[in-house]
Amino acid sequence: MGKSRTRCLVPTYSRVVSGASGRVLVVDDNRVIRQLIRVNLELEGFEVVTAADGAECLEVVERVRPDVVTLDVVMPRLDGLRTAARLRADPETSHLPVAIISACTQYEVESGLTAGVDAFLAKPFEPADLVRLVRQLMRREGPPSLDGRHGAGRAGSTRG
Repeated sequence: MGKSRTRCLVPTYSRVVSGASGRVLVVDDNRVIRQLIRVNLELEGFEVVTAADGAECLEVVERVRPDVVTLDVVMPRLDGLRTAARLRADPETSHLPVAIISACTQYEVESGLTAGVDAFLAKPFEPADLVRLVRQLMRREGPPSLDGRHGAGRAGSTRG
């Protein structure tokens, strides 16, 4: 008798944290890295939702409306740079703060800036740097004005 392995789709992870500081969508094809990022952010009071690649990210963004998205660059189906570009191209998500968490080669940084990425964090990273980066992006993000655009000069504002 041989064992057969069936690979079932793992549902998107989401844990509601009472009094959460904000919702972060963590996108990485490596389950261990996703879990590492998730645990570090949850310990600091963030609600964390995860996705395994850029295509899943775009689906999840529609459902959960995160405050910040972190993206790996190299992923199957849709990589992080193309995902960031798609988020920027959509009026519903164009304001969403996006950080690349990757090896961060010069090409990735330049391509990420072109795609509209807000911040970069090189792997391997210190958990404190991850938390600091997400907090900075949370403060930058805010609701759109009545005309649907975001005001300038909000980098130092805090969410209410």
